[in-house]
Amino acid sequence: MDTQSLETLVERHDREHGVQEVRIPVPFGELAGKWWGPRNVRPIVCLHGWQDNAGTFDTLIPLLPSHMSFLALDLPGHGYSSRIPDGMSYQPMNVFYLLNLVMQEYGWRKISLLSHSMGSVLHYAYAAIFPTRVDLLISLDALKSPIFRPARLVSMMAELTPELLRADLRNQERTEPPSYTYAETVDRLYEGAVNSITREACPFLLQRNLRKSAKFPDRYYFARDSRLKYGTGFLWSQEVNKRLAQNLTMPFLFVKATESPYWERKQYYDEVIEILERNNARFELRYVEGTHHVHLSHPERVAPVVADFLNRYWQRDEEMASKL
Repeated sequence: MDTQSLETLVERHDREHGVQEVRIPVPFGELAGKWWGPRNVRPIVCLHGWQDNAGTFDTLIPLLPSHMSFLALDLPGHGYSSRIPDGMSYQPMNVFYLLNLVMQEYGWRKISLLSHSMGSVLHYAYAAIFPTRVDLLISLDALKSPIFRPARLVSMMAELTPELLRADLRNQERTEPPSYTYAETVDRLYEGAVNSITREACPFLLQRNLRKSAKFPDRYYFARDSRLKYGTGFLWSQEVNKRLAQNLTMPFLFVKATESPYWERKQYYDEVIEILERNNARFELRYVEGTHHVHLSHPERVAPVVADFLNRYWQRDEEMASKL
């Protein structure tokens, strides 16, 4: 399949499903997103994983109930969203500001969240800190901020900070990053994800992550902000994670992929699961066969679990018509 047909595959997919591009103003530019479904219904907001983008939900959302709406966002520095200013670093707690800003933009009093990987870690914290604002939570293959040994944490900071500075200086030079043929970008994404994403699913992430080279015809470069590689997650303790879990009493579905790691000692994960199962009668843990990106590569495995949960807990909210 040639480059052009691969590019239009995603555009055709969006057109067939009536997807509308959304732009939400923020002080440093705009947040980009994809709105699926009716415009007069408050959508379920979807947050993607680290260095991915809103396209990560392209294959899953069409398999979910069509009377529901979904707003898949590109987080800052990803996809079509603006980067943060030069001289800054990406901080996970910015999600508190961003989600509250989105709610303010559309006049919502509540927010529903469906997220993958890093997005799930971010919305775990948001929902626990603002529990009265969140009416349901769906996490795909990540639960909470992982815990690192103190020595590892210190070495990470020492290693990442100089790299962050170099990435920031490269950004300020405004030079074009290395470019590749489209086939090479598929190879780089497929191999970089270590078999987590099928080659067939790669175009859905590449569509919002590539820009055409100004120097070389038929070549593309990765447009996400390279500073993202050198950020850290929430650096708080397991005790904080456990305290946050106590606040998560809303309907909460956690879908764990069987072939995906835990990124920390499983004990820390188990401790939080125990609290959620004890304190929240509407918490559900489901296992799905597949890798970390199973929702993208094999959405037919994830969709029935998510749809069943939504059919039981989602409530139509037309109180505030969207601005679209």
